[in-house]
Amino acid sequence: MKFYPVKQALALLCVSLPIAVYAAPTATSASPSWLTQQINKNPEVIAAKENLNAVFSLTEGQKKALYNPELATDVSREGQFNNFTIGINQTIDLWDKREQRSKKADFQLVQAKQTFSYLMQKKTAEALQALVNYQKAQMQAKIAREKEQQLDTLLNLVAKRQQAGDVSQVDAELTSLSLSQTLNTSAQAQVQLANAKAKVIELMPDWTSSIHILPTQGIAIDRYKSDELTTTRWLQQHPLVQVAKLQWQISKSDASQALLATKADPTFGVNAGKTDNDNTLGLSFSMPLNVRNNFSSEARAANQQANAVESQLQSVLRKQKFAIQATTESVLAYKNHYQRWQKLMQGRDKRIADLLQKQWRSGDINTSEYLLALQQRAEGLLAGIELQSQFKLSQIDWLLAIGQIDVALKSLK
Repeated sequence: MKFYPVKQALALLCVSLPIAVYAAPTATSASPSWLTQQINKNPEVIAAKENLNAVFSLTEGQKKALYNPELATDVSREGQFNNFTIGINQTIDLWDKREQRSKKADFQLVQAKQTFSYLMQKKTAEALQALVNYQKAQMQAKIAREKEQQLDTLLNLVAKRQQAGDVSQVDAELTSLSLSQTLNTSAQAQVQLANAKAKVIELMPDWTSSIHILPTQGIAIDRYKSDELTTTRWLQQHPLVQVAKLQWQISKSDASQALLATKADPTFGVNAGKTDNDNTLGLSFSMPLNVRNNFSSEARAANQQANAVESQLQSVLRKQKFAIQATTESVLAYKNHYQRWQKLMQGRDKRIADLLQKQWRSGDINTSEYLLALQQRAEGLLAGIELQSQFKLSQIDWLLAIGQIDVALKSLK
């Protein structure tokens, strides 16, 4: 499968990713380390850290000796004499099973680290997405308030002109209906803003609306190379791909361990004691005989499982490759349409509002036409807000797809 042209995507990703458009003059900028500190307070992240610590402890244990020595004693009485022996038995790891177990533990530790790395990137992406959604809700609420104020003013003007006989009762009724619809829209926008703010605080407990998470210029994504080789490297180094690769290594270690389990380890012992009045010294040797069960079925099953995990690795690679392609196409689509919207609406917002009001006052357009035009203007602005937020969200999705969110944040100043 051929990649979507990443060079184009990387070029467009240089466009700024502003988060705090409505920042107050007293707003403070938070460093990337502040964001990481907030992510570390997430209960899922705390739980993942404890799991990672558990794997560290498990790895330490798996590297130790496979068999402990055994203390063996025997006491008996024979006539007038007390007989006893005491000895030490030690099973020998003849086939170096400990080495295989140690390798598996190393793979599990690296896998746990990669899993934690992806969780951190995912939670960071969720935090940035929550900020983008908060910004969108802010702008939508602002437009709803402006429209509500426009219609309030218009309703007062219509009432005065109605008294003067310039407009009819129908104009007043239409304005009242439009205002009633806007009141509902404004209320919904305020609720969405409150919900968006709550989501941001859920992900970053110490965040306030006066804190900038990202600088005005956004993430400097233009640092990334735009060649196909780099994209392939991103794919191979992605935490999810690494986790799948390590799972394959673990399954191969399981297969090797299962094969070694078919080979028995000998046990040697030395003992000393007293029988009658004579001192005794003895040596012992034992070896399990894998006659009734040689454990070959378990070894074969483990090898088959390793083959299945290898296929799962290919599935993860394929899925992540398509994820990169899909997010690249999304960024291109949203960038293209958002830039067209910017070009189309550049400077027109204010001019349209003034022109419509002037024409309505002069009687060039009637009230119903004026109300329809105001609605179309609001919908046009809302469309631009949606395009802008989707463009930003697609950039975050792209960074998550290539596994570079943590790298991108470190580049912030």
